[in-house]
Amino acid sequence: MSDFLNQPEDESDGRPSPAHDESLSEEPSVEPEVSDALPEGASVSPDESPVEPVDVEPTSEAVESPVEEEAVPEAVEPEAAPEVVEPEPAPAVEPPEAAPVDEPPAKSDLMDWYIIKVQSNREDTIRAAVSRRVAIAGLDQYFGQIIVPVQEEKELKGGKERIVRKKILPGYVVIQMEVNDETRLLIRETPGVGDFLGSEGSAIPLPPHEVERILQTEKDEREAAPKLKIGFRVGDQVKINEGPFTNHEGAVDTVDEASGHVVVMVNIFGRSTPVELEYWQIEAV
Repeated sequence: MSDFLNQPEDESDGRPSPAHDESLSEEPSVEPEVSDALPEGASVSPDESPVEPVDVEPTSEAVESPVEEEAVPEAVEPEAAPEVVEPEPAPAVEPPEAAPVDEPPAKSDLMDWYIIKVQSNREDTIRAAVSRRVAIAGLDQYFGQIIVPVQEEKELKGGKERIVRKKILPGYVVIQMEVNDETRLLIRETPGVGDFLGSEGSAIPLPPHEVERILQTEKDEREAAPKLKIGFRVGDQVKINEGPFTNHEGAVDTVDEASGHVVVMVNIFGRSTPVELEYWQIEAV
């Protein structure tokens, strides 16, 4: 290091020695390569200025850049719907044959109409009891109608009108039946029943005309309007207790049960004069 410091400097201008300049001048100069940018057959002299770029016209044929085609998904066919399997029709089931219904036996041709004695005021109850016992015993074929003949009447009681049922044959029941040992025993053993109407309790049928009269009366009573119960008859002596002829007395001339009107013959000034009144406006003398 001391040798380096002791080296003599150049006295001229302090620049490095020529030997150092020569080493620098020997470095090769790099010229730009322009041959690649020139067209074929052209040359450039060293003194010429750089060549201006030449526009190169594109060829008529277009260069297609490779374009990757998008992959088109393949059409997926829809899956076929599962085949519907129709259920096989169930075999027709025939309904079970209905159990044969026992038809009631035909009514007997030997039935007649009879009258039986029963307890008074229990006619309807005894009729129902006989019908019930006949059904239980299974003797329907030997019995027909059981009738308690009645008629409906209107009566005035306590200032109010009401309908009452009046029995035509109180204490008796009319019955259609065939008399044999079974039916006779059933009737006699029914509580409240006495015996058949006849000599010594023997069952004697009613004459046809009596049967027709009873049945007709029953029919008329069902169809007709209730009748008024008027306790007066033609010829009865009565006293008028209401109206302009109050306290007059007279005889009943006519009675209209449908309307309830009564005509009374009253002696007025020595002459018999008919006076029409309501049945409740008179009273028996």
